Amino acid sequence: MINLRKSHDRGHANHGWLDSYHTFSFADYYDPREMGFGALRVINEDWVAPKSGFPTHPHRDMEIVTYILEGALTHKDSMGNGSVIRVGDVQRMSAGTGITHSEANASDHEPVHLLQIWIEPNETGLTPSYEQTHFPAADKHGRFRLIASHDGREGSVTLHQDAAVYAAVLDADQALTYTLDSRRRAYLHVARGRIALNNYPLEAGDGAKINGPEALTLSVLETAEVLLFDLA
Repeated sequence: MINLRKSHDRGHANHGWLDSYHTFSFADYYDPREMGFGALRVINEDWVAPKSGFPTHPHRDMEIVTYILEGALTHKDSMGNGSVIRVGDVQRMSAGTGITHSEANASDHEPVHLLQIWIEPNETGLTPSYEQTHFPAADKHGRFRLIASHDGREGSVTLHQDAAVYAAVLDADQALTYTLDSRRRAYLHVARGRIALNNYPLEAGDGAKINGPEALTLSVLETAEVLLFDLA
């Protein structure tokens, strides 16, 4: 069964320096019907203005994944990590017993466009940890490239949850298939472009909740980038 989550139905907050769309309930946006999907708790699509960013703030007991679509984001945290996250990079923080961090647009001139993803861990009170890996565009071109998983296989970042996250970059007129196990569910998020998922049209910002078993076929209508979350 496929249930669509259209872009215009998401929560929205524009703070001037931050323009953010919330797939699931977050901050001041609350919809009891949209509290997440399985362990997937947050997909925020953010645009951060030049010379702006998130001041130091805390997190606890959450797997936080950052995926950059355009621009670059600087990161500093209480574990001593400092980095710049660029297009193609995937950052994973396990907040565990508690961390603080700050993020800022690395540019003085251009906005940074990113997805902030939260996945609930399979246990609380973990030791905080950090990981960042680069996945070249060629690795995601025309196929589902595993970027995060519970066991870090295929060079993916490691999640403390039975979840697998895939990214794909697809040209117009390409098609891609994925078979979902009968015991699992999936969420598809369209980051850019236009596709049809089993003949359901989806465009940038749209998503689909999929309860298996389901044979998924993505037909690309316009050059697209998608994320697929395979969840317990």
